[in-house]
Amino acid sequence: MTSFTVNDRPVRYLMDPETPLLWALRDASNLTGAKYGCGTGDCGACTVDVDGEAVRSCRISIAACEGRFVTTIEALSTDRSHPVQQAWIEANLPQCGYCQPGMIMAAAVLLKKNRAPSDADIDAAITNICRCGTYPRIRAAIRRAAGMMSSPATAAPSPIEQQEAAGSAEPAE
Repeated sequence: MTSFTVNDRPVRYLMDPETPLLWALRDASNLTGAKYGCGTGDCGACTVDVDGEAVRSCRISIAACEGRFVTTIEALSTDRSHPVQQAWIEANLPQCGYCQPGMIMAAAVLLKKNRAPSDADIDAAITNICRCGTYPRIRAAIRRAAGMMSSPATAAPSPIEQQEAAGSAEPAE
């Protein structure tokens, strides 16, 4: 039996200890946000946070997670209110969407460690593969999320916020 914490809840898996974390999360815990992409750890669609590190869940066994803390995209926020999720939505980033949970988790881990990442920092931390090629928008969304996290009240309004503000203005008399 393997025991660790998933999304702030203790879990015990009665599975082969060498089972990849991805399959324990998806099959035993019904947490399907982490996606199976390549199975070799190259694409990053399965990225989760393990003790504050972005980890490819297809490449780590549940035995290696014993006593650790795992966070999946399901626990990032229940209402998409996490700054990274907000920035992703505002940037209209997802296209096919398959890689997005892993990208979001990798970005959230990066921003926990570095609230003002440079493009080089982002490129080094976000090695996930996006078949749609949205990398420039990913960088912009991460920079926006960083701004929201460091100073929510002073973050520049998004195009959606600007549009809403323009539409709700009272007409002059």
